[in-house]
Amino acid sequence: MTHAALADGKHHLEPVPGVVIVNKPTGWTSHDVVAKMRRIARTRKIGHLGTLDPLATGVLPLLIGRATRLAQFFTRNDKVYEGTIHFGYSTDSYDADGQPTSAPAQVKLDREKLNALFDRFRGTFQQMPPAVSAKKIGGRPAYELARKNLPVDLKPVEVTVTSLEILEILDPCRVRIRLHCSAGTYVRSIAHDAGQALGCGAFLDQLCRTASGDFRLDQARTLDELAAMSGQNRFADAVIPAGHLLPHFPSEIVDSVTAAQIRQGRNFRVSPFLVRTALNSEATDAANPIKAVTAEGELVAIGALVLPHVYHPILVF
Repeated sequence: MTHAALADGKHHLEPVPGVVIVNKPTGWTSHDVVAKMRRIARTRKIGHLGTLDPLATGVLPLLIGRATRLAQFFTRNDKVYEGTIHFGYSTDSYDADGQPTSAPAQVKLDREKLNALFDRFRGTFQQMPPAVSAKKIGGRPAYELARKNLPVDLKPVEVTVTSLEILEILDPCRVRIRLHCSAGTYVRSIAHDAGQALGCGAFLDQLCRTASGDFRLDQARTLDELAAMSGQNRFADAVIPAGHLLPHFPSEIVDSVTAAQIRQGRNFRVSPFLVRTALNSEATDAANPIKAVTAEGELVAIGALVLPHVYHPILVF
């Protein structure tokens, strides 16, 4: 860790760059969590890898310190959720935080019919985002317009639901589900659209994100736990170091001399085997990035292929 000077001349230790996985509490916005974590981690350099609605709980990965510059490389960021859908009426926000928009209806859920209904939400399809959402319209979040009763002109978005399973029918009108989906999928839109299809209305009653990309709920810590660790000068124990991130990028171990040259912006050679691995990786884009790391696992740079077996540092760490 390095020292960073404060405006008053005092010093504090700059946090280890990497990811902290927060178990977001219900009722908090993702922005609320980031603001709280800035105080806990004692840095303003914090960014999230995908928001969660206030209603939702669970995995909220936060990039800390210099690791915020890695956000552009988190393109493989599928989500896994467990949640409860309440059938019987709809709400304006498509979840339990909203106001009812239909009269209550009697419902008795049937697993077989419900499973057949969910078929329309499996695979790749066009989904209309909720009007009460952070989707931008003319630079303004859609929810700002919706709450002022202004027109909300959203366009359908292609999403992919890899799996959607019924875990339990809790009572005549509520069902617990688990789904694995692409980034940008609105589970509350699935709940709302399922209710419209049944003709009784529905909304998302509860939601927990159990995985986001490579980050899982069993790795997550509460804000209270993180605050306690920070107070005990153990915050670094909660950080997944930058060198451990992006595991789908092949890693080239470099010595100290090469690391210094890379940090000066110079190209570096990698093994032919590693190049083949990068080129064949489904997770990489056209630049076929790799990680240059030290023998101790410290991230030096992200490199892109420029010549056979030669990479150029596109982000120096």
